[in-house]
Amino acid sequence: MSFRFGILCFPGVQQLDLTGPYEVFASARDTQVDLVWKTVEPVRASTGLWLMPNATYEDAPEYDLICVPGGGGVNPLLTDEETLDFVRGQAKTARFVTSVCTGSLVLGKAGLLTGKRAATHWNAMDLLERFGASAMEERVVRDGNLITAGGVTSGIDFGLSVVAELMGRDEAEIIQLSLEYAPAPPFDAGLPAHVRPEILAEARQRMTRSREEREVLLSKSR
Repeated sequence: MSFRFGILCFPGVQQLDLTGPYEVFASARDTQVDLVWKTVEPVRASTGLWLMPNATYEDAPEYDLICVPGGGGVNPLLTDEETLDFVRGQAKTARFVTSVCTGSLVLGKAGLLTGKRAATHWNAMDLLERFGASAMEERVVRDGNLITAGGVTSGIDFGLSVVAELMGRDEAEIIQLSLEYAPAPPFDAGLPAHVRPEILAEARQRMTRSREEREVLLSKSR
């Protein structure tokens, strides 16, 4: 049995939110992974990497899984009815509706998080409540056919979880081994509770502009 995955690929996307699960899905047997946007023109990720969509909202099939990555480019999507309508439409037929990082805010704005448990980046956890969701500080959260991943690197964990669900644990472990995914970071600094106050303050400061813009957009839409 083959599976088709659709991952939104929009200007300002956090590239690892997208490329982490992409690498996992594309490494699995009998899969097709599309990068979906309004056009197939190149889009630039938040850190400058150029990405090439290969499917549009108009010609995209019904996917087995639809995924919304996060990043600063999420902000414009919160008021982009064309994108929100596309996500809603895919959610009606997809086996799994998913997100990585702040992509969950797009699912929320599309009305797909009400009454659900969900994850997102640590700097956006409180925003999930605005969509009627229960924020969970976990790497991967599943609630029915909704699967949301935490910040950025959790997209790899999410991808492996999905492959295990669809194709079995053996396939997921083969992919994990092939990618040599055996995290051993040099610092225990991946979560706010694990870092010095000055590190947390600086990290928050660097994300202030996007966060403030997001606050304004969500306040206007309430």
